[in-house]
Amino acid sequence: MENQEQERQSFSKHLTQNEVKDRIIFFSYTDVAPFFEFQEGRLFFMDFTDSLGKAWTFIGTFYANPEVGKYVSIKCPQFSSEKGLKANDEVIFTERPRRESDAPWKKFNVIIKRNIRLFGQDIWRELKV
Repeated sequence: MENQEQERQSFSKHLTQNEVKDRIIFFSYTDVAPFFEFQEGRLFFMDFTDSLGKAWTFIGTFYANPEVGKYVSIKCPQFSSEKGLKANDEVIFTERPRRESDAPWKKFNVIIKRNIRLFGQDIWRELKV
């Protein structure tokens, strides 16, 4: 049961080359539905803290497309540049517990994992930049 709760508390994505180039991350709405109520065209803020403790605010937007369905885009140009994100990096967002003094938008921790090849083995490691 604990694993199911953890799954509901986080969402992740392996980045595509286009996402890295455009410095934007796309999620199917089904991936983020437990965290956000869909309202097409609405902008929302997401506060993040990276693995080094640095705070970030990203802007997200909800979209609906008849060919691909509902999805969310998250713009993160400075974060992408500073972290040196690459295609196939995994970006993991984990929701932080809310406190009464918090802003009305969601707060998350963000972890980046990168696949490296070491002695012929693929190893996923957390990127600490």
